[in-house]
Amino acid sequence: MSAVAEPFTHTPFDGSRKPFSIALAPLDLAEWIEPDPHLAATLAERARLLAEKRDVVLREEAGTRASQREVLELLVAHLVERFPERYRLDGRRLAVLPAGLTIDLDDESEPPLAIAGRIVSDDLLLLTPGPQGYRLVAAVLCFPSAWSLAEKFGQSLDGLHAAVPGYPDKMARVMNRIFDNLKVEQPVWRVNWSIYPDDELHHPESKERPRDWFEDPANLDAAAFVRVERQTLRRLPSSGDLLFTVRIHVDPFEAFRRHPEGRELAARLREQILSLDPAQLAYKALTEHRDAVAAALAAIAEAPVAAPSAATA
Repeated sequence: MSAVAEPFTHTPFDGSRKPFSIALAPLDLAEWIEPDPHLAATLAERARLLAEKRDVVLREEAGTRASQREVLELLVAHLVERFPERYRLDGRRLAVLPAGLTIDLDDESEPPLAIAGRIVSDDLLLLTPGPQGYRLVAAVLCFPSAWSLAEKFGQSLDGLHAAVPGYPDKMARVMNRIFDNLKVEQPVWRVNWSIYPDDELHHPESKERPRDWFEDPANLDAAAFVRVERQTLRRLPSSGDLLFTVRIHVDPFEAFRRHPEGRELAARLREQILSLDPAQLAYKALTEHRDAVAAALAAIAEAPVAAPSAATA
């Protein structure tokens, strides 16, 4: 299931930033949540996962409900104001018009974060400060990118990023300082990329487990996808906790052929992949497939971009 209608909403592989860099930018809160042209299908998948794989996609610690409620209220206020054609509030019931849903915002059978996770395409992770720094204390994570909520829940910021190449030596101090100093009025965002063999949004397998996904490396052009995470980080004004959101975008390699700058983007992504060191390649599950992926991107970069069809011109 593709998460966007137009290819490459974000291009973190375009050479404007290096892989495995923090690269945070100021976030305009008016753009906090991105629109999803496939909102109904995305929310249906999230509802299915919350029903069938609840322990995989939802966790909370005791004492976090007030912060969860703060997240839900901020989210509803934003959605109703920013997307009035999609969200309508009637008392304490929120209508999600494209999905034909009506959500009881005061449903006591659900944690507030689970309710929030049913109305947007973004995953929501709540972190609170403690003796070991910020810890992950509540989350609805339906669309992880090779990341196990069961394994990571309750860990500190350093624990969450321990497997990231270069984090303990280079980024840990900077990241902790960013989290400590983030102001309510100064939210931030970033994007990153991965290569996947499908367009499935739900990938809960751990990065620490071996992945050998491409059955036919000689034909990766038709089998590979670029997966981009758009992440935002903001401090909650009442609790002071931090909210981390993740929106997934997935595009097939074929989309490079349809994009007006597709050849250049394919070339830049190839350059980034070839620049990765062994630890970085392993983290992105590209150790076995680096050369095949690079060759597929080179073929795209050297081919002419397809002209728009009459239906899309």
